[in-house]
Amino acid sequence: MKRRQFVQTLSAASALGTAGLLSGCATGPAGAGAAHVVVVGGGYGGATAAKHIRMFSEGRVRVTLIEPNPQFISCPISNLVIGGQRNMDFITHSYDSLQNRHGVRLVRDSVTAIDAARRTVRLAGGSEIGYDRLIVSPGIDFMWQGLPGMASPEAKARMVHAWKAGEQTVALRRQLEAMPDGGVYAINIPAVPYRCPPGPYERACLVANYFKKAKPRSKVIIFDANPEIQSKRGLFSRVFEQDFKGTLEYRPGHVLTDVHAPTNAMRFEVQDEFRPAVANVLPSMRAGDLALRAGLANVNNRWCEVNFQTFESVVAPNIHVLGDAIQGSPGMPKSGHMANQHGKVCAMAVVSLLQGQPVPQLPIIANTCYSFVNDTDAIHVSSVHRWDAERRTLLTVPGSGGVSVAPNEMEGRFAIGWALNIWADTLG
Repeated sequence: MKRRQFVQTLSAASALGTAGLLSGCATGPAGAGAAHVVVVGGGYGGATAAKHIRMFSEGRVRVTLIEPNPQFISCPISNLVIGGQRNMDFITHSYDSLQNRHGVRLVRDSVTAIDAARRTVRLAGGSEIGYDRLIVSPGIDFMWQGLPGMASPEAKARMVHAWKAGEQTVALRRQLEAMPDGGVYAINIPAVPYRCPPGPYERACLVANYFKKAKPRSKVIIFDANPEIQSKRGLFSRVFEQDFKGTLEYRPGHVLTDVHAPTNAMRFEVQDEFRPAVANVLPSMRAGDLALRAGLANVNNRWCEVNFQTFESVVAPNIHVLGDAIQGSPGMPKSGHMANQHGKVCAMAVVSLLQGQPVPQLPIIANTCYSFVNDTDAIHVSSVHRWDAERRTLLTVPGSGGVSVAPNEMEGRFAIGWALNIWADTLG
């Protein structure tokens, strides 16, 4: 099979959730003189790239993965923790297989600076690591300047975002459990683009589902800066009306401009201030801090533009950027599945470049995103994206993908299967 066909097959296999097709071990540690790739960030994009570079090169390329967190915690499926259906153990996974099975060197630290001229990264611990190719998967950070009232650590701890899975996921769940029956949980949604377009609507459904069972006098309010629901609109609208009427209220066109954390006050561009019992505040989002410091966020000082055949930055040679941090192509969501696909295309391109081979000329990637609406039922949206040589970007394949007909329990089982498969594909 040709390399181009191989990477296309990998993308299609992942879209179907068949992670078992992608398992395999590196042949052994590369020699000291072998090419060296440094990967910054062990999320869906970075961990996938690190693993697959070792696989595609048959262990001939050295890979160092730099990640400050001791474990991988999945943002996809984390809303089930907030809704009370799962616990943190279910979404928390080890990096051990990357090291022990695939020969990836793990460094638990943070990168503070990138020297593109010298091809080195500086770590918070003070040391430097050199690279032949660098892959940066920094995720997202928040544009706090748009909400002055969120400046203090106390405000951030009180009005949590829980949009990076971990401590705040647990904190938001505890706030909901502690809220008296009859209280209101409010979540604001920033204007697009933001990480995981259907995620806030899923979270609202799962909180409303929890309230119906445990706090029947309580209510959920969604304050959406956008004029309408941004993903699975017909499906979510139907669920809001049929399943959560009287419990969940959707208010579009509400642009959050500031907060007053001591009183949980949410202030809007036009509408009156609102003070819920629990305020789940999602600021506007941008590429992670490292991308800005390194000058990679060349699109409005917010997102990173890349060549989609290689995911190499258009402003920094030998540096590739993956995941939610990039300026996406038309119709490309910021999702965990998409970051996983970025990692595979980039891995094959990097191995090809290091071996002096042509990079695959026709990348094809796919995305599937599930959203739970109650304890058992889920809905999905999927899409396929193919390289367009004339427009030099990835475009949605006409007629590909689609959305669920209606929420159902079988899709809920598929959603959990998708999660187990992509975790194995990324980390196993």
